[in-house]
Formats: sequence, structure tokens, C-alpha cells
Amino acid sequence: MATRFPNSERALRPLLTLNFFMADMQAGIGPFLGVFLFAHGWQSGLIGTVMTAGGVAGMVMTTPAGALIDATRHKKLFVIIPGICTVAASGIVLLSQDFWVVAASQVATAIAGAAIGPAVTGITLGIVRQAGFNRQNGRNQAFNHAGNVVGAALSGLVGWAYGFPAVVWLAALFGILSIISVLMIPSRSIDDDAAQGLVSSSDGKKHPSGLQVLVESKPLLILAAALRFFHLGNGAMLPLYGLAVVADKQVDPASFVAMTIVIAQGVMILTSLVAMRVAEKMGYWPVLLVSFIALPIRGVIAAWLLNRWGVYPVQILDGIGAGLQGVAVPGLVARVLDGTGRINAGQGAVMTVQGIGASLSPAIGGCIAQELGYGPMFLALGAFAAMSVALWIVFAPLLKAACAAEPEFDDTTPSAAGIS
Repeated sequence: MATRFPNSERALRPLLTLNFFMADMQAGIGPFLGVFLFAHGWQSGLIGTVMTAGGVAGMVMTTPAGALIDATRHKKLFVIIPGICTVAASGIVLLSQDFWVVAASQVATAIAGAAIGPAVTGITLGIVRQAGFNRQNGRNQAFNHAGNVVGAALSGLVGWAYGFPAVVWLAALFGILSIISVLMIPSRSIDDDAAQGLVSSSDGKKHPSGLQVLVESKPLLILAAALRFFHLGNGAMLPLYGLAVVADKQVDPASFVAMTIVIAQGVMILTSLVAMRVAEKMGYWPVLLVSFIALPIRGVIAAWLLNRWGVYPVQILDGIGAGLQGVAVPGLVARVLDGTGRINAGQGAVMTVQGIGASLSPAIGGCIAQELGYGPMFLALGAFAAMSVALWIVFAPLLKAACAAEPEFDDTTPSAAGIS
């Protein structure tokens, strides 16, 4: 068997535990913020606005954060420091529900969290290399969704038993465990050149491409545009669905929000593993097509079943869409930008464009709900994703070439083994 990159075996287990614990650290109080503010007298439009403020801040920071992760040789710090900041910013909401305090907290949380996703992607690539990334990313996503299930279930339980402050303390605990996990990853196991997709140029040296490579890649641009429309519809659907049901006083707010998360994340665990296998056999194109189609169907069902029972089909479809994208999007970006040295900048750029849709979604959805009601709002949000489906089908020939099936993964090959 080929020799592995130093300490790579020791790195994989803490990498998986990092993905498990960082789920609740990243989410923090986010899914519970809407119902918390609603209980303190906030209107849906104002809640959507403050969520949008955080989304815009995160959107602005993701591309610079990704470029910085490509350049740095201290990638673990970009998990540790944002983790500390995210937990601290979430706790501020307990001290005051003033609009500007809450808005500042959400902005700080988004800025701190902008680097975590690209950092974990870079660390993963640095450990397993391009040949092993699809499979390892699938496992990472499965553990991440499992962490979301456990975190949401515990958040609902402690929120019901001890109130909203307990949710913040739980997020802090998961943050500490995330930091311990990333510290357990041996720094020598991370190949920084592989982590950014850097290869030797004709002069024998390694030089990253300019950032213009991101706007010159047609598959990357189409992917980003499709994801923008998808998240324009998807971003507000879960928080506003929770608000719609809670507003009718049908359920306990904390436990209901926790249930919506548990259902979706539970589906995502299985979907991530399926997406990993399908990508190996059929490529990323059909995986992403199914993820886009799931949202319009979800919008129709959300408008039709606006009660406690509707959460099951609505969140199962959420799990299918997000679970497929969690594997396919990072894998496709890494594939398209391999050799440029700009993989993490590309991940950040795609997240930025997604953020344009996701940050506008709560404000648009909240205003539609306030003026027309929740039913028409869900139909409108679902309709946005139809544009994603159209783009993916129209540009199918170009995209299928970029999304071709993964080569069979072999632990004994030098690329999969991570040999320098």
C-alpha cells in the first residue's frame, strides 16, 4: 500500500468530529432567532430585515475569506477564531432585543462564520487530495447533518425545559468541542498546495492563478447563478414556515423549530451518502438537477399544508435539496478549479452569490407574508427555484462535461493516499 501523507490517518477522525460539532456552533441560535424575536413582539417584516443584514455581511466576506484561506498556511485558525466569535455574538442577543443590537449580533456572526466553510473544505482537500475529496466530503456532510440533528434536538429539549438562554449555552459547548476537534488535526497532515488546488507550472514552480479565473469559468458562473435563484427561494422558507405555524399557536415554538431541523437534517444524512455514490457513477449534473427541482415542489406543499403536519413533507424535501447540494457544490467547484490554486476562493465566491439570494429571501418573504399571507409567500419562494431548473437544463451540454462522473476512488493510489 502506498505511503500516506504524514499523519493523514490521524487527521480523518478529528475532521469528522469537527464537522459534527461545528454544525451547532455555526447554526447557534439562528434557527431559533425568529421565534425568539416574535415572542418579544417583533413583526415578521422586521425579523426578515435583521436576518437579511446578517446575510449581506456574510455574503460580502465569503470571497475574501476564501482567497485568504488559499493564501494562508494556518487554516485551522480560520475555524477556531470564527467559532469563538460566533458563540460570543449569539450570546449578545440575550442581553438586549433592541433592533441595532440584534442586527449587530447577526452581522458579527455572519462575518465570523464566512470563513468556516471554505476553511473546512481546504483542510479536507489538504488531507485527502482531489481524488479522495468527493468521498470524504460526503462523509463530512453526513457527520455535519448528524451534528445538526443532535444539536437541534438538544436545543429544543433544553429550550423547552430551561428557556432560550440554554440554547446559547449549548451552542457554546459545541463551539468548544469544535475547537478541540480542529486542534487534534495534525498540521503536518494538511498539504497546503493540495488544499488550494495548486499544481506546478511550466517553470517548475507553483503559482496560483489570478482571481479572474473565477469569472472566466463558464461552468462556475452557471452554477453560481442557479444557486442564487435557488437560495432566493430557499433562504426564508424554514424560518417563515416556523413563524406561520407558531403564529397560529398550534405548537410550542422551541420544540417545533427543533423538529423542523431534525427532520431535514436526518434526511440530509442519508442524502449526502447517496449523493456521494451517485456523483461517482453519474457525475454531479443529475445530483444538482434533483436538488433544484425539490424546492418548487416544497413551496407548493408548504402553501397547501400550513400546519404542524405539513412540516414532514416540507422538511423532507428540504433535506433532499440541501443534502444533495452539500456534496455536489463543493465537489464541482473543486473539480472545475483544480490546478488554479483558487479552489477556496471559488468556494467563497459561490457562497457569496448564494448569499445574494439567501440574504434577500427573508426580507422578500417576510414582506410578502405581511401583505398577502403565508400561502402566497411560499408559492412565490418556490417559483424562484424554477429559474435554477431552467438554467441547469439549458446549459446541460456544457455542465455535463464539467460534472462528469468521479473516477473510482482507490485508497492505494498515490493521489488518494495524499503523497506529496
